[in-house]
Formats: sequence, structure tokens, C-alpha cells
Amino acid sequence: MSRWRRVVLVAVLAGSSVARADAVAPTLQQPRAFGHLLGDVLTQRLPIGSDELAAVPPAGRIGAWLDRRAPRIETDAAGLRWLLVDYQVVNVPRTLATVQLPALTLKARSGATWALPGWPISIGPLIPDDEAAPGDLPHLRPDRPLADRPTAPARQRLHAALGALALTLLAWLGWWLWRHQREAVRLPFARAWRELRRFDRAALAAEPDAWRCLHRALADTAGSAAQAATLAGLLARAPQLRPLQPQLEDFYRCSSERFFAAVPKPATVPLRDLCRALRDVEKRQHGGA
Repeated sequence: MSRWRRVVLVAVLAGSSVARADAVAPTLQQPRAFGHLLGDVLTQRLPIGSDELAAVPPAGRIGAWLDRRAPRIETDAAGLRWLLVDYQVVNVPRTLATVQLPALTLKARSGATWALPGWPISIGPLIPDDEAAPGDLPHLRPDRPLADRPTAPARQRLHAALGALALTLLAWLGWWLWRHQREAVRLPFARAWRELRRFDRAALAAEPDAWRCLHRALADTAGSAAQAATLAGLLARAPQLRPLQPQLEDFYRCSSERFFAAVPKPATVPLRDLCRALRDVEKRQHGGA
């Protein structure tokens, strides 16, 4: 055999040995054997694979120190099933002592058996009895006072944050007021609404200037002179006004009778309400200005 073949063979054998070492089956896991106090829970973990127990050990008091809980089965991330037997320390001696978790023999439905050997653990009191004199608990100490921490930097940061928040709110409020004022001057129905509010509400329908004011707003929105015959063009240019088409038709009809009829008829269109509805639609169209 050539030298290179021997090297390859040795590498293959070494790899198979590592693989066999990695494939070692898990074994019984016992709890820590020392440092247990009253109330601690100790767990024995036994791998059982896919088998099932024929019977489980009963739960209950085990001697003077331990209480066994009902056994349970868990599956780990690798898919392996474990039997868990928990013992809780329910009593402790006055001095450090060693006690035994009892040995168990468990039978599987397949006929196999698992042996859990006894396991020694040390338990002890929270406070050693020989160090606790009457009226004195040396292991209990008063609360340690904490050093005062300077609060000035935190107050400064808080004030700076509150100042920045106040400036932000003031800037937002100023922007909102500026935008509201600008749109009230720029948008047709907003201007008309401001003008109509100067008239007396009771005599509004009799004021020619009030009618002309709303006519100008409709003409500015249409981009040309607006009248009943051109209402379709107005609605095509400003489709957001379509829900108000019946009110606009009534407005143009009453306006024609108001200005051009031989015998003017009393106006029945509430100019103020119509203008406010038109302004609200315009407001929504321009982003709630």
C-alpha cells in the first residue's frame, strides 16, 4: 500500500471514531450534589427514547427531608424524550447534612428496565444554628444606604426636552395658523365664507352682495363665469362638489329669479349654509386647511 493510501485510510478511520464518539447515547443526569436549601427543587433526568413507562413512581413525602412530585415527560429540541423526577427540599437539619435521593427501578412497556441509583446531596439551614445567638441574627444586615446621585443633569435634560417639546408645539401651532390664514385668503369658498359672515343672518338672502360673493367663488372655482348652463363644466372641473349638485341647482335657479325675473320671488336658498358646505368640501380637498 502506498504512503498516500495509508494517510487517507488513517484519516477515514479517525473520522469514523469521532463520529462514533459524537453518537454516544445520552445518560442519566443527576442534580447538583451540594449547596441545597429549604424549598429547592432537584431534578433527575432519564432519557427514555420512544419507549413508554409501564408505571410511574408515586408522588409524596420521601423521608424527613424530601417530597417527590409527580414524574413528567419532556421532549428536548433534538426530539429526545426525557423522564423528569423532581424532589423538593421540604425540611432541613440544623447543621449541614448529606441525604440520599432514593434509588428507583422503572419498567417500560417493552419490558426494558431503567435503574436510577441513589444520589447523595447536601442540605443545610439558611442560617447556621451555631452562629445564631438569642436576639442576634448575624447573617441579617440592615439595608445598605445608597450614595446620593446628582439629579441636576437629569433635571437639565428634562428641562431641555420640555423646552424642545414646547418649541415644537409652538412651531406647529404657528404653521397651522399661518396655513389657515393663507387658505382663508387664497381659496374661493373660504374667502366667500369670511365675507358672508359680515352680513346679518336674517337679512342675508336680501343682500345682493351676498349672492354676488357666492357667484364669484363659484366662478373662481370653475375658472370662468359660472351659471346654471355651465354647472356641468363646474362639476367636471371640481368633482368634489358633485354631492352638492342639488343645492347648486337651487342656488342658480333662485339667483336667476332674484336678479332677472320681472317679479322677484323670495329666495329659499340658505346662502350661509350652502357656502359653509362648499367651504368644508374645499377644506377637505386641500388637506384640511
